[in-house]
Amino acid sequence: MSMDLLNIARTGVLASQSQLAVTSNNITNANTQGYHRQVAEQSSLESQRLGNSFYGAGTYITDVKRIYNEYAARELRIGQTALSQAQTTQTKMSELDQLFSQIGKAVPQSLNDLFAGLNSLADLPDDMGIRGSLLGNADQIAKALNQMQSQLDGQIKQTNDQISAMTDRINEISTELGHINQELMKSQGADMQLLDKQDALIQELSEYAQVNVIPLESGAKSIMLGGAVMLVSGEVSMQMGATTGDPYPGELRITTTAGNQTLVVDPSKMGGSLGALFQFRDETLIPAQLEMGQLALGIADSFNQAQSQGFDLNGEVGSDLFLDINDPAMSVGRAGAYGNNTGNAALRVNIDDVNALSGGSYELTFTAPATYELRDQETGTVTPLTLNGSQLTGGDGFSINIDSGAMASGDRFEIRPTSGAAAGIKVVMTDPKGIAAAAPKISSNTSTGSELVKLVSIDNRNAANFPLTGSELTFAIDNGASTFEVFDAAGNTLGTSAFTPPSISAYGFTFEVDASVSTTDRFTFDLSFAEGDNTNAVAMAKLAETKLMNNGGSTLADVYEGTKLQVGGKAKAAEVAFGSAEAVYSQAYTRVQSESGVNLDEEAANLMRFQQSYQASARIMTTATEIFDTLFSSVR
Repeated sequence: MSMDLLNIARTGVLASQSQLAVTSNNITNANTQGYHRQVAEQSSLESQRLGNSFYGAGTYITDVKRIYNEYAARELRIGQTALSQAQTTQTKMSELDQLFSQIGKAVPQSLNDLFAGLNSLADLPDDMGIRGSLLGNADQIAKALNQMQSQLDGQIKQTNDQISAMTDRINEISTELGHINQELMKSQGADMQLLDKQDALIQELSEYAQVNVIPLESGAKSIMLGGAVMLVSGEVSMQMGATTGDPYPGELRITTTAGNQTLVVDPSKMGGSLGALFQFRDETLIPAQLEMGQLALGIADSFNQAQSQGFDLNGEVGSDLFLDINDPAMSVGRAGAYGNNTGNAALRVNIDDVNALSGGSYELTFTAPATYELRDQETGTVTPLTLNGSQLTGGDGFSINIDSGAMASGDRFEIRPTSGAAAGIKVVMTDPKGIAAAAPKISSNTSTGSELVKLVSIDNRNAANFPLTGSELTFAIDNGASTFEVFDAAGNTLGTSAFTPPSISAYGFTFEVDASVSTTDRFTFDLSFAEGDNTNAVAMAKLAETKLMNNGGSTLADVYEGTKLQVGGKAKAAEVAFGSAEAVYSQAYTRVQSESGVNLDEEAANLMRFQQSYQASARIMTTATEIFDTLFSSVR
């Protein structure tokens, strides 16, 4: 019986020692990130029968378990993914909102200065100082748009760098998880330290993308990203990569590689910080760039058109103030061909009507033998295009020229009509005398007829019968016969002549005729010029209030303010979403900690309890020893 007492005491000491060790380990790891609380489960040894009774034989530690709730861990991962996505979106949108509010404020300010300069010119149209200042104002708005484009380009580069850095870290985690899985297979998932490290890596992974965990019987875990990309399969680690964009190389894509097979990943299904970066770049940054390009095209086209309707200080038809909207420097990136196209067509996008532009992007597809379709990427509206020679017409304010090569069936192109304009816009006028403040007087016998002719040039003001005030000329044009008849101010005919449409050159000037001019339309020209004439300067100043953009729905300033308001609205929405995601994550984190986290008060109480148990078991051993000593002494 004394020997049994010693064994019982020994098992108690060993069990208490194990309990103390587990409790101590919990306490020392209370601040270890990713640590899960451990408990030692204690049971009684099988009892022994002596006579007609059964006596306990002691205790032992059956298992040391890691407190882990898979459901709570999954909820925490989901919460982490949503929080990281919301936080990344909020950070990026805040940066962009500040860009438009601080650096971007130069755009509307410069535009206001330009119109203020035109108002000053209208007061003193022959003042060279005002003219020089007006050119400076035009240069300021061009440079403000250049700077905004540069800043937005910088945002895209920074976003691409962040995407690359995240894919690199995901690859590192994938490799580490593969190694951990190998070790866990050896212990059949019993190594709690490795399990904690595995969960910590998976939790970090859930910051970058949505994570699906598939437990395996071997103790390992397979990991999927975004519900579609297998990142870790047992001990096999896959790799992700950042590759050039298609059709625009500067817009990175992500791929996944397993063996010799590489697939492009759909970023919209990723979630987390990675998904947020793609969403920010593709749905906010690039549209903002295109809208800045739309504004640049509107400014350049409206002022160049206004210049062409007036006389400069030399009495000549006004030349362009800004670079032509279809100049190669203003049209970089308007058309991008997808890498899997089998045709070799080279496309060029020509802006025909700035007012009809939406500032969006389109997908052009060709299906043999002759089907060309343009799909608006924002609304999904599909528009059939018509091929006239080498030109596709029917777009919203633009046409597409096939400069060389040919399309093959199934070829696709992304069309961005306003791309590159904000970077390319610049003032091309160098002489202040070139500002066309004065205006010719062209009238018609119909209410809209004067819009059907466009003065191209003054060739010779000293030509016979050059039309001046009091000696105006009236042209009766027959487009069908390609002839025109001219009448003087008294209504006498000066003769009939032939012309090659659309240009007519006669009596010292040249003008173009619209094809819709009928035989009943008559146009009267008075091309008198005076340095004090401010007619065209007043007309240009009125452009500030004219709704020139978005099919007559917006002024030039409205385009910028609309983009700024959209960015501000998204920034505010991102802030609200971040607060909500933070609350959900906090709730999930609290639940995990309540089960798996270390409660120091509870562990301190356990420490005292197991210490007393250890001391009591040790006392039993002392008692058993004394009994043995007494027995030995009694038989001496």
